[in-house]
Amino acid sequence: MSVACATSSIKPPKSVQPDLVTILAVDDVPDNLFILDSILGDIDSYHLDCVNDGQSALDYVSKQQPDLILLDVMMPGMDGYEVTRRIRNDDNLSYIPILLVTAHDHSSLTEGLDSGADDFIRKPFDIDELMARVRSLVRLKQSIDNQLSMLRQRDDFVARLTHDLRTPLVAANRMLNLSLQGVFGDPPPEMSEAISNVITNNENLLQMTNTLLQVYRHEAGQKKLVLAPLSLYSLTKEVVQELKPLADEKELALTIETEAETSSESALNDYKTKGDSIELRRLITNLLGNAIKFTDSGSITVKLSVNAHQQHETTEQTTKLAGKTGNEATNKTKFIDIAITDTGVGINAEAQERIFEWFFQGNHMKAGSGLGLHLSKRIAEMHRGHLTLQSELGRGSTFTLSLPKLESA
Repeated sequence: MSVACATSSIKPPKSVQPDLVTILAVDDVPDNLFILDSILGDIDSYHLDCVNDGQSALDYVSKQQPDLILLDVMMPGMDGYEVTRRIRNDDNLSYIPILLVTAHDHSSLTEGLDSGADDFIRKPFDIDELMARVRSLVRLKQSIDNQLSMLRQRDDFVARLTHDLRTPLVAANRMLNLSLQGVFGDPPPEMSEAISNVITNNENLLQMTNTLLQVYRHEAGQKKLVLAPLSLYSLTKEVVQELKPLADEKELALTIETEAETSSESALNDYKTKGDSIELRRLITNLLGNAIKFTDSGSITVKLSVNAHQQHETTEQTTKLAGKTGNEATNKTKFIDIAITDTGVGINAEAQERIFEWFFQGNHMKAGSGLGLHLSKRIAEMHRGHLTLQSELGRGSTFTLSLPKLESA
């Protein structure tokens, strides 16, 4: 049994055998750490490290993530509740069970659990009870780790599969196009039609494969944004021009509007944000492409406006960075809204609640893979923005992308 208990200050984590369960004990009283050491020291599968204050615990966890934390509630400086909250708010940490330990009757079980702790035990504790709680939380940790490992293996398989599918699809379409062009001899009309259908199906499959690969990269946290100031007016105008031929084929009126009559130069300055141009182009293209796809007659309007939104950085990001609750982080922020309104069939209320979920396709005959809108929402959130929907059956839909406005210096 290897035990490393440093009761005065944090020490660099020692190398531990892979099959050992690493437990971090945090208490400002050396005698309490000694008691925990004497109890857990007889268990061959446990490795115990000790620190004596909240900041040292956070420093330890940032370097080496233990399998369990035994955390004293009442400590000078940073108490156990605050340590728990900071650990739970750190997106870089995997799940670590936390057992709060206290000798004070006034310590709040409710506050401890609300801060993110998994269990609570009072001192002087019964040794059998302590060991049972430790075993229970270790089992929970191992179960969650096993599930995450299986999910990673599944996602990795999907990513490799989708990546490997792209090359043969592209190669097949090149050969089919050559055949259609008569490079290998003029094909009969019936064959030309069949080849065209195969090419179309392959292109649809390739698009779905590319989307799935992009979704995986976003979900796995492998997608890194390249942020730079850009004009959403200019970007949106380019996408509208690119997709206008598709709207023209269906005789749909496709227009882009701003809040007021402005010069091109003014529009460029009024609608600036900081973002990844490739990802935002993908998002806007997907929204506008869907509007064209699901609208058989009428018009599609793309309108840009600037509005002050009530921003609750739910958006765990700012809340966590600021170390505040959601309500404390509420503020008014200027957003650029890109509202894409169509005169299509609309979306029923039940489907609207699930429209941004993984693989949700709805019941429309033209529904795709159910990945595009999920990916669009992810891209919006990565830009500290949001994507919303307003729709009514028979009266069309409006998807609104809202992104923070870049204020001029």
